[in-house]
Amino acid sequence: MLAKLTTKNQITLPRKVVQEFVGIEYFDADVQDGRIVLAPVRMQPVGTTLNGIREKMKKLGIAPADVTEAVQWARSKEP
Repeated sequence: MLAKLTTKNQITLPRKVVQEFVGIEYFDADVQDGRIVLAPVRMQPVGTTLNGIREKMKKLGIAPADVTEAVQWARSKEP
């Protein structure tokens, strides 16, 4: 099956392919050995609690000092 690349760098996937992923709106795109690999992604909110957010940060390797540094950096930028 062919997928067309549009002038806006978007790829139109064949209907038969998309029908295999019911309810999926997002795909993670990667390049492996000169090929484009799409993996379905289910978007889920991080927990609504502070502990849920802290767990997510821990999994991503983000330390509280990283957040402080990022906030300072963002606030130092001119609009």
